[in-house]
Amino acid sequence: MSDTKAPDASRRSERSRRAIFDAALALVSETGYAKTTIEGIAARAGVGKQTIYRWWPSKAAVLLDAFLDLAARANEAARRADAHGGEGAAEIPDTGDLAADLKYVLRATVDEMNDPTFDAPTRALAAEGIVDPELGARFTEALLEPQLQYYARRIEAAQAAGDVDPGVDPRIALELLVGPLHHRWLHRTLPLTHAYADSLVDLALRGLAPRA
Repeated sequence: MSDTKAPDASRRSERSRRAIFDAALALVSETGYAKTTIEGIAARAGVGKQTIYRWWPSKAAVLLDAFLDLAARANEAARRADAHGGEGAAEIPDTGDLAADLKYVLRATVDEMNDPTFDAPTRALAAEGIVDPELGARFTEALLEPQLQYYARRIEAAQAAGDVDPGVDPRIALELLVGPLHHRWLHRTLPLTHAYADSLVDLALRGLAPRA
């Protein structure tokens, strides 16, 4: 008798989960959040909608997990690139030049915000988080807050090096950088460009400079 292995349920579940994530992100980018449905995600992923409802209570919950997974994969790719001498580590670099380091990461943020892969789901989750406080809190805790901490740590290092006023609250300092960027992105008041990111850094560092 030949040995036959039972199907690996965990592997099958992971394939289904990945297909659902890819389908949710694709549909939101193609048709918008309002027109994305659980039925549409299921059809695109090739699974039954009952499979989705078994794992998530709503399309917003599906999209949040899909986006967190996308961000995690992007960070992992950045870490691998950094380990091989490339750029893109999750932490803000500390080259000793605070302005250059902040411009580097803000430019990368601009590129990400202008990327349709990230833009559409981020806008959908930001809007949904307003009407669903629990979802908004999870989005902030799992994704936004860790990113803000990168800025806080770099500013604290700059304070230790004497490049930033030691009396400055790092949290307020980082909001001088990311706040205007997100405001322009959210409201689409003007194009989001590298030149704008550089200007934000230059203006913010004038206010953060050590006092005589």
